[in-house]
Amino acid sequence: MLRLFDIILSLAAIVVLSPLFLVVIILLRITGEGEIFYLQSRRGINDEEFKILKFVTMLKDSPNIGTGTLTVKSDPRILPFGLFLRKTKINELPQLFNILLGQMSLIGPRPQTEQSLEGLDAYSRALILSVLPGLSGIGSIIFRNEESLLEAESALELYRTSVTPYKAKLEKWFVENQSVTTYFKLIGLTVFAVARPVTSLPWRVFPTLPALPQELRDFIW
Repeated sequence: MLRLFDIILSLAAIVVLSPLFLVVIILLRITGEGEIFYLQSRRGINDEEFKILKFVTMLKDSPNIGTGTLTVKSDPRILPFGLFLRKTKINELPQLFNILLGQMSLIGPRPQTEQSLEGLDAYSRALILSVLPGLSGIGSIIFRNEESLLEAESALELYRTSVTPYKAKLEKWFVENQSVTTYFKLIGLTVFAVARPVTSLPWRVFPTLPALPQELRDFIW
């Protein structure tokens, strides 16, 4: 049932957003380094590797520069137009094609790099990779402003000790509570999060969500 919703909604979104895609493609071609799409290896359902599709927002070879696959606030690798695309999350929209290919869902755990999965225990990894990764999901909604959170010099340590473990709890919660109702509630929360990123609404909609760690409250709320 959810696969049918994925196909219908992603197709509709592609049709509606096609004029926006065209504008972005033209602007990316004439600005920055002239690249349009970026393919990155991610781990999907059943731990299978696939290529996630995004609009380019950073310099070439960025994963091998600076903080690697982790992007922090005012990251010098981000292109000027790329900053707008990242802030609005427009750079993620090409993943609608990943959804049509059956590699992703509209809602699910964000597709992870091998590096980001290394900090998880075997059970958490297997559970998160037991479902299709999502264009959006509870982790994406709560950490809508993740790059702002990671502006401190201790960003990498904060990510390792607090953000990654809490994200794992959120994604495990999703796997254990997924349903058609949860699917559509998270779509609604995604739309809300685009307009108002910092909010406690997810915990009001889903009272059983894992409690937010104290050290992250100032960033999230």
